[in-house]
Amino acid sequence: MRRYAENTEVTPDRSRAEIEKILVRYGATGFAYDWEGNRAMVGFQLRGRRFKVMVDLPPQNKFATTESGRRRTSKSAIYDAWEQEVRRRWRVLSLKIKADLEADEAGVVSIEYSWQPFTVLPNGTTTGDWMEGQIRDAYMTGEMPPLLPG
Repeated sequence: MRRYAENTEVTPDRSRAEIEKILVRYGATGFAYDWEGNRAMVGFQLRGRRFKVMVDLPPQNKFATTESGRRRTSKSAIYDAWEQEVRRRWRVLSLKIKADLEADEAGVVSIEYSWQPFTVLPNGTTTGDWMEGQIRDAYMTGEMPPLLPG
């Protein structure tokens, strides 16, 4: 099965600019982008809520071999394969954001609901970060967390 945008020539810069443009068109009042190491972050503010999503970027050494197991011999071939995957991931993020905002506008699913895991809490973490530990514990123990703390 082919992966979405696996042969895209759209650069990450163009994808990020497109994401910002999409967000503005749907009413966002803030936009942020940052990266460190193999992670990038896109954040935005919409309807008084802040959202952020982390994009994991693969390490370059992952591309020393092809999907069929052949070894890439040059650094430029490894870099080119890595860069292609980075471009693909930015296209996927652009598609997700556009689809979720369009679903919101059409009344299918609100952005607040579909982006709930990416909602930024007052301490800077996301609801997804906060909930993941509780969900993991519930599955491990088979018990729901208490309704009220303490």
